[in-house]
Amino acid sequence: MSNEEEVPMLVPAETSESARGMPKSGRWWKTVNKQRHTAIFKDKPLKSSWETKMKKKSDQKAVKLFQEQIRSKIAEEKAARIQVRKEQEERRAENERKGEVVQVITNAAKLKKTKKKQLRSIQKRDTN
Repeated sequence: MSNEEEVPMLVPAETSESARGMPKSGRWWKTVNKQRHTAIFKDKPLKSSWETKMKKKSDQKAVKLFQEQIRSKIAEEKAARIQVRKEQEERRAENERKGEVVQVITNAAKLKKTKKKQLRSIQKRDTN
C-alpha cells in the first residue's frame, strides 16, 4: 500500500474556487463580483422628447383630476348619508316626545316626599 495511490492530487484551479470560505456578512447566496464597481459600464438613460414629456404630464394631470372628482363624489354621498341619519334621529326623538304619557306635577311639595329612585325618573319639560 503506497500513499501515492490512495490520495488523489488536487488541481490548482479547483482549490482556488472551492477554498473560498463563508462570506463575512454571512450571506452565502450572494455572488462574488469579479470586477470593481467603477469598471461596470452602465447605459445612459433614454431621453424622451418634449412632446412625450408634455403628453405624460397632461395624462397625469387628467388622472389626478379624475381621482379628485371620485373623492369629492364619495365625500358628498357620505355627507348626504350622515344628514339623512341625523334627520331620522331627530324625527324619532320628536315622535317619542309626542307619544309620551305626561303627568303634570302642580304641587311641588309632593316632590319632597318622593323617593330618590322616583326623582331620577322625573324630567322637566315644556308642555306647549
